Amino acid sequence: MAAVVPPTDTEVKIRDDTLRYIERTVGLLHELLLQVIRRRAPEIMPVLEDQEAISPSTRLRVLQADGIWFQLFNIAEQNAAIRRRRAIETESGAEAVPGSWAAVLTQAQQAGLSAGEVQERLHNTCVIPVLTAHPTEAKRVTVLEIHRRIYVQLKELEEIRYTQRERDKIIRNIRDEIDLLWMTGEIRLTKPTVDEEVSWILHFFNESLYHGVRDLFWQLSQALQERYPDASFGLPPLLRFGCWVGGDRDGNPHVTAETTRDALDNYRRMALQHLRRRVIETRSRLSIAAHTITVPETFAQRLEQMLTEHEDADAIRKRNPQEVFRQYLNLIIRRLEATQENTPERYRRARDLVDDLQAMEHGLHEADCQEISEDLVLPLRLEAQIFGFHTAHLDIRENNTMTNNTLAALYQHLESSPAPELNSPEWKEWLLQRLAEPISELPQFEFEEPEARRTMELFCLLGKVLEGRGLEPLGAFILSMTHTEADLLGVYLLAKYGGLFSDRENCETCRLPVVPLLETIDDLRRGPTLLRELLQIPLVRRSVRASGGVQEVMVGYSDSNKDGGFLCSNHEVSLAQTRMCRVGEEFGVTISFFHGRGGSSSRGGMPAGRAIAAQPPGTVGRRMRLTEQGEVVSGKYANHGYAETQLEMLAASVLGHSLPHDNRVQPDFEEAMEALSQLSYTAYRKLADHPGLVMFYQNASPVEELALLKIGSRPARRFGAQGLEDLRAIPWVFAWTQNRMMIPSWYGVGDAITEFTRVRGDEGWALLEKMFDSHLLFRLMMDEVEKTLYQVQLNISRDYVTLAPQQEEAEEIFAMIEEEYARTCEVILKISKSEQLCDRFVMFRDRLKRRLPIIDRVSREQVELIKICRGEKQPDTQDLVPLLLSINCVAAGLGWTG
Repeated sequence: MAAVVPPTDTEVKIRDDTLRYIERTVGLLHELLLQVIRRRAPEIMPVLEDQEAISPSTRLRVLQADGIWFQLFNIAEQNAAIRRRRAIETESGAEAVPGSWAAVLTQAQQAGLSAGEVQERLHNTCVIPVLTAHPTEAKRVTVLEIHRRIYVQLKELEEIRYTQRERDKIIRNIRDEIDLLWMTGEIRLTKPTVDEEVSWILHFFNESLYHGVRDLFWQLSQALQERYPDASFGLPPLLRFGCWVGGDRDGNPHVTAETTRDALDNYRRMALQHLRRRVIETRSRLSIAAHTITVPETFAQRLEQMLTEHEDADAIRKRNPQEVFRQYLNLIIRRLEATQENTPERYRRARDLVDDLQAMEHGLHEADCQEISEDLVLPLRLEAQIFGFHTAHLDIRENNTMTNNTLAALYQHLESSPAPELNSPEWKEWLLQRLAEPISELPQFEFEEPEARRTMELFCLLGKVLEGRGLEPLGAFILSMTHTEADLLGVYLLAKYGGLFSDRENCETCRLPVVPLLETIDDLRRGPTLLRELLQIPLVRRSVRASGGVQEVMVGYSDSNKDGGFLCSNHEVSLAQTRMCRVGEEFGVTISFFHGRGGSSSRGGMPAGRAIAAQPPGTVGRRMRLTEQGEVVSGKYANHGYAETQLEMLAASVLGHSLPHDNRVQPDFEEAMEALSQLSYTAYRKLADHPGLVMFYQNASPVEELALLKIGSRPARRFGAQGLEDLRAIPWVFAWTQNRMMIPSWYGVGDAITEFTRVRGDEGWALLEKMFDSHLLFRLMMDEVEKTLYQVQLNISRDYVTLAPQQEEAEEIFAMIEEEYARTCEVILKISKSEQLCDRFVMFRDRLKRRLPIIDRVSREQVELIKICRGEKQPDTQDLVPLLLSINCVAAGLGWTG
């Protein structure tokens, strides 16, 4: 990374134009919201105009108004972001748009890559965003649909062709949508079921992702043509989607084999409906009469063969006489309908549909209709390859406690004696012995333990899915809290007894990839050793080879952050990837990484392009999976224009990581990062290990009330535990966000840098300034810490501290937080050579300045509501609903929950 370069005049102009647009749009939306409030709740107007304080009688409506205002603000900012990208392209060219295909391919061209080398990189690129419904998303589908309509109407207002009368009609439409938003209940009175979460996920595919993928590849095609005009490129399906909704069992008893089966069926149903609809759309446009072209003989023969095999051949010929391509598409539609109805004429696999569409592409090319083929049939074929008959690959995630408990029951069943100590040599030996034993038919187990029965039912279901539909609908089995290779061998054994093994030439392999999830600092550090021991096992190596020679490892940002703090967590995730890749090289296996990140920077939710660029050299390998959790899904993918932009930035950034770079590791940087990591870990653990922290955390935040907010099917704690180590990282971040301390995103950084420079003096400061300019990960972390510090409001946090019964202990902990906050602000400003926080982030600062006064007001009101609710044995709905609304409101204002 080069030293910081001041913005150009053009960049400043575009930035200022964007800020003015936001101001205008926000002003319009605010006035329309006030019009609605004057009609629906005029009694709160004096509060909104700062003429009166909030009272118990106005509290609910004021919080509702503030929440809607933040939602409208977020919609305006999404519109502004798209507008800004267009302005950059107009003023400076597409290659100047950060994170665009054009920018990355321009870099490839400048690096001297030939068209063939670019094609090879595209062919080997695989980007998989994995959508999850973690308990961080508070928006109902009904609300999302209203947001979508407002977003579209705001885009319409940008059109200059409309008369004032037409613009007034659009503005009235927006006001009506805001009115509907006001009258739509946002607070869930019951927790969503897993089926409802599946419907929530499918909403985004229907509204934006199916269409966004089409635009994504058109943008890629244009960028390739402009930079390599003499070359012909094949567009591979380099983007796929994964999903956890319906398969994530970790700590969630509501996900059963039955709900997983239903989820797979729903994803399949949606994919088939979409593909049938798209083929019909293509048929309606492809009105080429045979006499106007020379119909290729190969295509004509294929069409005739397909007609011969179909019982309605004469009817199809008569319906579209001479329109051979329409006849062909009619046959495809009939087979898709048979697939939906599961009749004998169905497609067995999505690749059979892809073959039919590729044959049509070739036929159009040979008929001198290349452009029509590329514009109409190629996008359809890519959608068939990307979404298949499954929409998204469903991962199965389970915690090792559940799998090991099932294995212990299995041992008792098979050996008629208690299982040896888990992870002992005897335990591993038994697992390997059972894995090596051939079985002629799948055994049937009848467990008394409900956990074991549920787990075995899942594996049996997965075996049936593989037998009936192949591997296409499934992603991988992800084992949470993986500690040793024996944990993973246990999953292999359960997979064997569930029917997930194949036997070729007396060599068994597991057909479903098994992925360790390394979540704690200790597990990340043990990762290379675990991987080495795992890959020494022949069954594992065979299974990896059978699945393309790639072993995936999932790295967790959330729990590692809760375990070691922000700086240490990011460093250890980075270091573990480098070390595990070296282990892969020893065995001739490619190690790819699945990044489990959330919405906030503390959970890995940093800007995607910069975060990917900051990954260690050689660890991306043109293949990346990453989670898109909770409100990130609706924030990125609710509107198809914005969704396409987000997908482009993600995929282009992964491709960009494969371009030639100066990847030389600077030893002094790496040594400094290791020292800072250890120092920050020590500082963070002083807080985390304070005997009163858990009580402080529970009392000085709305974490206990969080369970009352019906925003996810998942419980807040694994297995009902009460300890800090068993609290899910999502509510951990959620609560610190609500009380405005935001500990997970910065604590320990100030102490680490202060101690580092105390020991090393001026040379230490000089090294950190050099790293700030040239070390991608360090710079990214410092930028994110600075933005977080700007959002921290300790004057508000002190109000939450008053909620703690043990005030002396609470004051002691809060004093630690205040001191570390002051230290961190001081060192960040010194490293960045800034006078005030966020001087370098003008748009971010402007965004927060507009929001913070309202967020502060809501937070103070939240404190009062917590006092009321905790003073009651059973919180009254009259007090509970405003409290839950305040939680939603702060989350909407800051842009994330957890």
